[in-house]
Amino acid sequence: MTDAPEHFLCDIREGIAVVRLDRPDRKNPLTFDSYAALRDWFRALRDNDQVKAVVFASNGGNFSSGGDVHDIIGPLTRMSMKELLAFTRMTGDLVKAMLNCGKPVITAADGVCVGAGAIIAMASDLRMATPEAKCAFLFTRVGLAGCDMGACAMLPRIIGQGRANELLYTGRVMRAEEGERWGFWNRLVPAETLEDEAVAWASEIAEGPNFGHMMTKTMLQQEWAMTLDQAIEAEAQAQAICMQTADFTRAYDAFVAKQKPVFEGD
Repeated sequence: MTDAPEHFLCDIREGIAVVRLDRPDRKNPLTFDSYAALRDWFRALRDNDQVKAVVFASNGGNFSSGGDVHDIIGPLTRMSMKELLAFTRMTGDLVKAMLNCGKPVITAADGVCVGAGAIIAMASDLRMATPEAKCAFLFTRVGLAGCDMGACAMLPRIIGQGRANELLYTGRVMRAEEGERWGFWNRLVPAETLEDEAVAWASEIAEGPNFGHMMTKTMLQQEWAMTLDQAIEAEAQAQAICMQTADFTRAYDAFVAKQKPVFEGD
């Protein structure tokens, strides 16, 4: 892990990693290199105990315009099926890396948040946006299917099947107020305070039991494929594991002493 990676920006302070794409002049599109770099960074994050939470931030008034038209879309039209499948699997691997990184991820979106940018927001645990944010799953607009990077599985779980159908079939823009009403955005905040509020939110979460947060995130992903009985049993096992942590004992001791617990993640 590094706070100076290639192909995107990263600043790690006091346990909070703030990452952002770094092409503000073009509304921060993704490239082959930035896809791969972000995938590798989130994969490595799982084993990094220094980072407690991640803020995926905007840059220059925009979050991301998705895959770069010239650097990605053009070359894709000339690739073989084998090459295309390698690319689509790589983009999906970024989502899987975010889901399995073991740390809460907060998107802080301003301006354009479309295509793969919308997918990154969707794959985050929490989503904050400005009133000016414009989110769209544009894949049908470029002649593709709406089933990209897990959208058909994840988006209905966030906003409901009918609303997801509408966005994925039409590729239309979901305005910020609409997205908040539908439950896609957790909060809308002014652009001038967006990143500060996202970092503050991440810091608040990072003060909690980080092993417990990892377990919560893990179960939120794994229980999609479980029956209710299986989920209840899995949560019983997960909670029993958490009860063996020192943070659980710290919380009890602090309660007895009428103090606020200070969690250390073990």
